[in-house]
Amino acid sequence: MRHGRDGAAAAMNAASRVLTARGKHEPQELDNPDVTWAARASEGVWAPTKDGQRVHIRIDCPAGDRTATVLRPSLRVFVGIEVDTDIVAQTTQNGVRLLTVIHGSNAPTEFRFPVRLADGLALEAMPSGGFDVVHMRYGATVGRFYSPWCSDSMFLPVKADYVFDGSAIVMRVPHHGAAYPVVADPLYAR
Repeated sequence: MRHGRDGAAAAMNAASRVLTARGKHEPQELDNPDVTWAARASEGVWAPTKDGQRVHIRIDCPAGDRTATVLRPSLRVFVGIEVDTDIVAQTTQNGVRLLTVIHGSNAPTEFRFPVRLADGLALEAMPSGGFDVVHMRYGATVGRFYSPWCSDSMFLPVKADYVFDGSAIVMRVPHHGAAYPVVADPLYAR
């Protein structure tokens, strides 16, 4: 079992390879004082909306009490949050990304991210497969969960999508038959 800095390094290596292959248009890691990370995966992160409110995104997993390996203020790794699964959590200029690194076929194919919104905000499904955070009074989009992308270690696309289940966005990644590690990218931005 991988753990600590060794596990964090393996997850970072996998995520970095895929992000590099995807090119320079990916959101870059950046320290953002409007983003607040909790210590544990189950407590998640608070990210800003365009109207000054916050979105609370948690990671619902068996090892939810696991603390992050903090590499920099804007980068942390939750090692072993699921079977054969790590999450590389990045702060970006406008939000957060939760790079889900799947290391083997025993990993789950669904990942739950419970979302709590401030009063007056709602999630609205978009044709792209993502979700907009909408200010109900004005009808304005104040944040967005972009549709997830996913790639295997051969840089081949792997299907990934979202469904909404109660108060959680569930990312589905049918990764069986892919070349591991597989990296999927839930991204939230204001």
